[in-house]
Amino acid sequence: MNSLWESVVKLYLRLIEPVAVLFIRLRISPNALTSIGTVFTVAGGIAFAMGHIRTGAWIIGVTAFFDVLDGTVARRTGQSTVFGAFYDSTLDRVADGALLGGLAYFYATSPIYGSEPMLAVSILGIIGTFLVSYTRARAEALGMNAKVGLMQRPERIVLLAAPQGIFGLALNGWVLAAVVSVLALTAWITAIQRIAFVRTATLNSVATPLRVLTDKSSPTARASRRAQS
Repeated sequence: MNSLWESVVKLYLRLIEPVAVLFIRLRISPNALTSIGTVFTVAGGIAFAMGHIRTGAWIIGVTAFFDVLDGTVARRTGQSTVFGAFYDSTLDRVADGALLGGLAYFYATSPIYGSEPMLAVSILGIIGTFLVSYTRARAEALGMNAKVGLMQRPERIVLLAAPQGIFGLALNGWVLAAVVSVLALTAWITAIQRIAFVRTATLNSVATPLRVLTDKSSPTARASRRAQS
């Protein structure tokens, strides 16, 4: 399964190669591409919120290459920076929130497809998706690469775009409900997998005990007490 997905990714990268070359010639910065991609994704989320599910999916699907092009252009032009990685990761969270937030709004307000259970599932999906990114970021801060789990961000984008682009609200909205449910479930599974990965990694390392300094134990406090006695 992983090899199939890797083959699809490699094919996709080859297909967008001419676009990357064009943006490099136009001297469009990687951060600008990140910003443009986020604007389109937010637009897709707004379309979801307004009930234009198929339109939103097509906006996301057609412009998803911006999510790949910014990194490609950065590497090709030697503009890979720490801030660029931080900026890209931050706007990814904005995009994720816009997409799932749009679906939550749709289920909260739609006169036909409104559903409190699906609203709850959408909110759980938002929390789970943010947990996926947070667990990886926190693990990296601890010196571990926790890019593991069932559902990474590219798979989430494909899951949100492809079925809705084809089916929209077909079968009385059950296709969309199934996709949102799968997305929420796999997000939580991925977060738990990353937590388990970090736990296993830390159990295999030597823990360094932390010494908490208080007024009673600090040399300054002891010297002060001696001076007062």
